[in-house]
Amino acid sequence: MKTRIDLQRRHLLLGTLLLPLAGAWAAPGGTAVEVWKDPSCGCCKDWIVYLEKAGFEVRVHDTGNTGVRAQLGMPVKFGSCHTARIGGYVIEGHVPVREIQRLLREKPKAVGLTVPGMTIGSPGMDGPEYGKRKDPYDVLLVKADGTSTVYQSYR
Repeated sequence: MKTRIDLQRRHLLLGTLLLPLAGAWAAPGGTAVEVWKDPSCGCCKDWIVYLEKAGFEVRVHDTGNTGVRAQLGMPVKFGSCHTARIGGYVIEGHVPVREIQRLLREKPKAVGLTVPGMTIGSPGMDGPEYGKRKDPYDVLLVKADGTSTVYQSYR
């Protein structure tokens, strides 16, 4: 006959074994992303759709992003129209999915990635209203000391 303690141990063991799977159940489509943006920003909405098409599960906060950008440690000089948090990193602006996936795979010591401003041709800034225009831009890796390095160039 099983005692109450034996059953509690089994439940604890089972819970411990299943814990790593909890993230997969919480985000069946992919990695969870939180995005802060202005409620009326169309290019932010386009970038969110772009992330969702790539399999990210996006939670949107239509509260603006200035306060959260500072709270998350992204210097204002790297600012853009939206701020996101994913896997412990800050993603500022129209960063391509390819670089977000690379960041999550490589896990460098950094605050996160940014495409400062709103570069035409970057994801979310590449709709039909921009024609086929594609301006060159850099994705920057922002370090904890506020400096940055080019993570990837798009020309």
